[in-house]
Amino acid sequence: MAHLFDPLTLGEIALPNRIVMAPLTRCRAPGQLATPLMAQYYAQRASAGLLISEGTQISPQGQGYVDTPGLYSAEQVTAWRQVTEAVHAQGGRIVAQLWHVGRISHTDFQPGGGAPISSTARAANGKTYTARGFEPLSAPRALSEAEIPEVIAQYVHAARCAMDAGFDGVEAHGANGYLIEQFLRASINDRQDGYGGSVAARCRFAVELMQALCTAIGHGRVGLRLSPVSSVNDAGADSDAQALYEHLADQLAPLRLAFVHLVEGVTGGPREASTAFDYQALRQRLGCPTIANNGYTRELAMNAVSEGRTDAVAFGRAFIANPDLVRRLRLNAALNAPDPKTFYGGAEAGYTDYPALDA
Repeated sequence: MAHLFDPLTLGEIALPNRIVMAPLTRCRAPGQLATPLMAQYYAQRASAGLLISEGTQISPQGQGYVDTPGLYSAEQVTAWRQVTEAVHAQGGRIVAQLWHVGRISHTDFQPGGGAPISSTARAANGKTYTARGFEPLSAPRALSEAEIPEVIAQYVHAARCAMDAGFDGVEAHGANGYLIEQFLRASINDRQDGYGGSVAARCRFAVELMQALCTAIGHGRVGLRLSPVSSVNDAGADSDAQALYEHLADQLAPLRLAFVHLVEGVTGGPREASTAFDYQALRQRLGCPTIANNGYTRELAMNAVSEGRTDAVAFGRAFIANPDLVRRLRLNAALNAPDPKTFYGGAEAGYTDYPALDA
């Protein structure tokens, strides 16, 4: 029987415990560069079994929010290296979340003020935060079939940059209505070519992408995040989510990924939205370790691991306010409450100034 505080190996990455820090966008990377303050923030939380970085765009087109970091230029690699070195100095492990927002963007962020790219030309209903404040999402253009290998090559380049920057691996962000999910879901993907229509065709982009990442840096350092029923970022429910994600799992299983990170229910919202989705059937098909995410308490996490329903559990907001979350969970100690007003943007306040238990 496994325990939440037992070691775990994800591919080539050895974890001292099964508590994972979920990727958390904090919008504190001006100029798309990681900063010394970010290095301090991640190092404070390095007792986690694994840190997953905030969403990090793979290209200029991949950006959708102000002051989020990138990982495609030499300058960005150097900036991220200070983060990975700080984490490793504290004995931690960290993977980079590779992020392309697709249509969840604004022309302000796009090279030359162009349209964002997606599987579709239909705009998402929502807003993003630009230098002028909240603004409606811009209408995208649908990628041509010939352009798709170029986007996959951008992911591969970002993965190689991550390894150059000292990360222990990467997680492709295939959740929350961003680019990968814009191909997966029938509610978004209205293509009539080889990347749209059938379940197999809609899975093709994700499968080819994951194959390319595994070839580039080794399957033991590659993970994927999925949110089969989440509705955030105007990601309408798929016509048959179980069939879609089980087909995807069958295609991914031969790759022997380091892990798959599963958001249960609506991201940041109710877990109950997942009652009709069989995560255990999906987990069995994936054939690799899984990380469970969304609304987990200490008790829920301990039970899920001990009962074999997941290999590890990711915590998000609890890690924002508790840099020593692992110790607090071990001791069943009280948790600091996070301040939502400081989640996005700013400096030390609500970022690196939350007290540890001893303080």
